[in-house]
Amino acid sequence: MNNEHGCGGSIKPRVFVIGIDGVPFTFLQRMLAKGEFPNLGNISDGGDMKQMNSVIPPISSVAWTTFMTGKNPAKHGIMGFIDRDPATMAMKIPTSVDIKEKSLWEILGEHGRKVVAMNVPISYPPKKVNGSMVSCFLATNIDKATYPPQLAGKLKEMGYIIDADPWKARSDLDGYLEDLFTALEKRLEATLYLLDTDQPDFMISHIMETDRIGHFFWEYLDKNDEKYAPLIMKFFRKVDDFIGTVSDRLPEETTIIVMSDHGFCTLKKEVYVNVPLREAGYLKLNSEEAKSPADIHPDTKAYSMIPGRFFINLKGREKNGSVEPGAQYDRLRAELKDFLLTLTDPDTGEPIIKSVFKREEIYSGPLFDLTADLVALPHDGYDLKGNLLNPSFTQKDAIIGMHTYWDAALCVRGCKIIDVENLNIADVMPSILSLYPEIPTAGLRLDGRNVFERL
Repeated sequence: MNNEHGCGGSIKPRVFVIGIDGVPFTFLQRMLAKGEFPNLGNISDGGDMKQMNSVIPPISSVAWTTFMTGKNPAKHGIMGFIDRDPATMAMKIPTSVDIKEKSLWEILGEHGRKVVAMNVPISYPPKKVNGSMVSCFLATNIDKATYPPQLAGKLKEMGYIIDADPWKARSDLDGYLEDLFTALEKRLEATLYLLDTDQPDFMISHIMETDRIGHFFWEYLDKNDEKYAPLIMKFFRKVDDFIGTVSDRLPEETTIIVMSDHGFCTLKKEVYVNVPLREAGYLKLNSEEAKSPADIHPDTKAYSMIPGRFFINLKGREKNGSVEPGAQYDRLRAELKDFLLTLTDPDTGEPIIKSVFKREEIYSGPLFDLTADLVALPHDGYDLKGNLLNPSFTQKDAIIGMHTYWDAALCVRGCKIIDVENLNIADVMPSILSLYPEIPTAGLRLDGRNVFERL
């Protein structure tokens, strides 16, 4: 390919990222082989597409923060969808205020690049950028969800939807699916508006609705359900139309990236791992109405928070710590790891936990002490939950799809994705920065690598 096309060619670099939250690489690969998704196929044919690992744990808040910073959670500060203050055991939902590192678009803006970031998880409250920002599903009021603030008025005129209400899916699945189609349509309208008005050097538009489809409809797609499978495919074709419409609006030299932050699979069962911890004596609660880690008894040895994070009740760190640092901590952590790997589905006997990682195996950075002592990755189909008092070990309800670590997707026009060991979502940010050669990366302490090679 001529060097004027993308990937740091002679023309002033311009990059557009389309985030398709949770869409599996293997699904896209199958569909492309069948001739589906022609617009994504055009991106891939003009560059490359590869399977990519997510982050541990593979949830959107952690994964997209890892993407936007190029760093692991012990550096950027987002450890899960919920977290606790070990000194008080108070619970909180992390927001952009808790991100300790600069995002890709903040760095680009500091170097004079015009940027737009739309709907990226953990972008609420919005930050001041050199351009525009529209916050994510954490924003409940669009008036507080934009930078500059006056952008909210324009979005309201459009009927923009921050996020279709997932609670509606539990009572009105058909109505919820209609809402997802509408939200996707409005996001495209807002995307094109900001693309035209801001003329950004970098833009990301994130589609959360693909993740919602995964949670509430994936099993129907897997089983080729007579009613819902055609509707889900119609939705994904609309996502491909989104890609095509944006691509057609962009100059040919623009580097276009389509990526997901994790994969998806059919959920077999939700697994409430604090149940076996209680039964084995690792976890004790102060009352039969315990709702949070603040309610654990001082004799507790370990407890779990969603998804698959396990904390030792360590003296000097936890509010009512009971485990001595050093040898006792090390023995307990090794014992707990072995215990978790023995957990099986009570109905089938299948193993539930695939891998258990000690935190030093996956995290490094100034916030290391806030990370979970152990993090478990389940076998596909078993979704690890952190409720303290769920009456049953396993169950299944309205949610029929779950995240996977190993099956995210990365597709880029104008570049080859270098074959590297353990291609990871943290690699995308430094790869994008490489397309802006005038921006120095020394001193950024990035964990990811540049995996783009210009065609």
